[in-house]
Amino acid sequence: MSTVTTEPGVATARRPAPGRGKGSRGGPSFWFATPALAFFGLFALVPLVGVVVLSLMNWDGLGTPTWAGLDNWIRTFQDPVTRNAFVLTLQLTALSWLIQAPISLLLGVFMAGRQRYRALLSVLYFLPLLFSAAAVAIAYKSLLDPNFGIGSALGADWLSRDWLGDPDLAFFVVVWVIAWSFIPFHSLLYQSGVRQIPLSMYEAARLDGASTVRQFLSITLPQLKYTIITSSTLMIVGSLTYFDLIFVLTNGGPGNATRVLPLDMYLKGFRSYDMGGASVVAVILVFLGLTISLLLNRLSGAHRMESQMEGV
Repeated sequence: MSTVTTEPGVATARRPAPGRGKGSRGGPSFWFATPALAFFGLFALVPLVGVVVLSLMNWDGLGTPTWAGLDNWIRTFQDPVTRNAFVLTLQLTALSWLIQAPISLLLGVFMAGRQRYRALLSVLYFLPLLFSAAAVAIAYKSLLDPNFGIGSALGADWLSRDWLGDPDLAFFVVVWVIAWSFIPFHSLLYQSGVRQIPLSMYEAARLDGASTVRQFLSITLPQLKYTIITSSTLMIVGSLTYFDLIFVLTNGGPGNATRVLPLDMYLKGFRSYDMGGASVVAVILVFLGLTISLLLNRLSGAHRMESQMEGV
């Protein structure tokens, strides 16, 4: 920064010329972000453009793609199987959030305590994070087997039902297994968020006579606002990508009772050899994910990124 002398012994700072700041396109910040932007463009934007183009083609995965225009889109939207998969995906997203969000929040607050036994329980809660989705699906498939599963081993008739073979039960079993697998991850997020809250706020609340419930409602929840937004975004957008667990657990069955959009995309492309239709489903999933993420970000006010610690 240069200076301009207006009077003897008095120096005035000269403002830097436009376009030379740290955040400008020619500044250091832009060049530091260039490698990340290049990787994002190469591995995200280019494949996305390719999928959009492929959704306008007829291709069986082996021959030469031919132009189809909007025929794939019209056929996909008229397909009752895909429409059912779309509804199931929305139901899975809503149920996953309704189950995972409150349980993860309560577990995260509980595990944020300093008692020794909570550390042991935290380790037990996080065990599902160590298992792959395929391993979890195989384990639950064996446990829920009506002939050789846990119901038969314990002699419990109500557990010996055909949980994965009943169209009325299979979908809810999938929701349960997904919740069991991912609640530990979101609990970890909430645990970290709670431990960032200053203890002085709780001490002041206790001096004012606030109960534990009142402290949770008036201090913990407001201070976890952005953690809740982040966790909810991961839950909801992640629900649009469940494939491996459902594929191994039910393969979309019985019938189409658990055939959600990601599985429908796979079956269209690699079982029916309809890469154009599969690409249409992929574009729909990307559109849903982006729309939901932007809506959550805007409605929650997280895009303003104001500090939660202001005044503390």
